[in-house]
Amino acid sequence: MPHKRFESHKQPVLGRQNFARRMLRHVVLSFGFMSLSLGIGMAGYHIIEGMDWVDSFLNASMILGGMGPVGELKTEAGKVFAGSYALYSGLVAVIAAGVLAAPVFHRILHQFHMEQE
Repeated sequence: MPHKRFESHKQPVLGRQNFARRMLRHVVLSFGFMSLSLGIGMAGYHIIEGMDWVDSFLNASMILGGMGPVGELKTEAGKVFAGSYALYSGLVAVIAAGVLAAPVFHRILHQFHMEQE
């Protein structure tokens, strides 16, 4: 039988300590995904646009954070990369928010379901 990440409706609500562990796992997973995405952006700016690592970090983190690029892009390939990375970053933000919100929403719905029974 496959491992279930969340308890079923027939099981009691998870205790606070176990819920805190679950949240920590989700924070680490989300942070890891964001860090990997930042690394992809940094590598792209460094390799494609020829920026130094600090400028690559700045541009990638600004796009990943939803603010937009800082440095001027000089090549067409760099502009295509920046546009693609911006679209990808939008998905990363939605996915990371979902990963963080899933345990909280599950707990609320689980408690609500337990109260109805």
